[in-house]
Amino acid sequence: MSSPRRATKEALERAAKAARGSRPAVPAAKASAKIAATECKRVAAALERALADGKLDTVPAETLQALIAAACRLYAARREAGEQFMPVAKKALTATDVMVTASGLLRAADLAAFELGMWQGWTGR
Repeated sequence: MSSPRRATKEALERAAKAARGSRPAVPAAKASAKIAATECKRVAAALERALADGKLDTVPAETLQALIAAACRLYAARREAGEQFMPVAKKALTATDVMVTASGLLRAADLAAFELGMWQGWTGR
């Protein structure tokens, strides 16, 4: 089985080869972003299928933690850069999904809901 880095490199090479065909060349950054978006959507779909099938142990805890941490860091960085969008689409999660995850994130950062409220008051977010 190939590594994720090798798979991404191969996908980049395929995209570059396709771009050199009859179409104008696509900048590497755009091709890379498109590939990353496609891969992320594929992972999300696989997770949704596993959840629907009741296969809760499809992804090891450490891998799920890494995915959530990376998504949180990326979302925070984009918000800090000035982008304005919600972390998930409206109605994509239940209130329970949000509360369980938010509570876990607060515990992981050793924060309390009170501190979140104070931070929101200070920053207006």
